[in-house]
Amino acid sequence: MSVEEIIKQKLTEKFQPDILQVENESYKHIGHAGDDGSGESHFKVTISSAEFSEDSRLQAHRKINACLAEELKNTIHALSLHVIKA
Repeated sequence: MSVEEIIKQKLTEKFQPDILQVENESYKHIGHAGDDGSGESHFKVTISSAEFSEDSRLQAHRKINACLAEELKNTIHALSLHVIKA
């Protein structure tokens, strides 16, 4: 399973989002710091979920980072988060 698919699966299971877009932006960072050559190191996530309705932006980001902690530790070099309030 690709890192993009893992991100989608974990976020879907945890937050049941109304909107979820995961974009692999690794191609923009070829040869830069953090590029491990895998083509799966830089991602942009756009998400909307009722789970975040009472959260500040920081709280929502912390929840997402906790959900993806293993990937952030081992695979993902950069993760851009855009939380849309439901």
